[in-house]
Amino acid sequence: MRTELRLAGEGGQGLMTAAIIFAGAAAEYTDLNAIQTQSYGPESRGGSSKADVIIADEDIDYPEVDHPHFVVVMAQEACDKFVPTVAKGGTVIVDSTYVGSVPEVDARVVKYPISAKARELGREIVANIVALGLLTGLSRLVPEEAVMKSLLKRIPKGTEELNKKAFQAGLEAAKQVP
Repeated sequence: MRTELRLAGEGGQGLMTAAIIFAGAAAEYTDLNAIQTQSYGPESRGGSSKADVIIADEDIDYPEVDHPHFVVVMAQEACDKFVPTVAKGGTVIVDSTYVGSVPEVDARVVKYPISAKARELGREIVANIVALGLLTGLSRLVPEEAVMKSLLKRIPKGTEELNKKAFQAGLEAAKQVP
């Protein structure tokens, strides 16, 4: 089993952090192997960014993501650029707060107002954690408990309750997807 994931948006949305949390959950709390890579435009805030994760039950000998099975996009530019790379039959998770149109692909497209939900919870800064909950619930690659442990290990002290609520909101949203 080798599953490739891509989280893309704009710098400052926390998608690299979400990817690190997800990869860490797999590598530290399960028998799976994981790697995480990232890249971003020259502008760290507002420029394009992407983080890739590979999770496998064997050694990962090739660290590049070509056709991700799961793509999370939280900005229109990221959507236009990365949604077409999704593997046939894969899943695309779209933040409908900021993404208006999605290219046609042979994949399941899940639209959810990720950033708006984060605002509703108290701070848009946890939109990445809402997205992480959605990804965890839809992919079922890594147990929820493992992702929660990894999350609590990597977030700033004092933000635990808000991040837990954001993660739970994403998990609940995933349960509503047919």
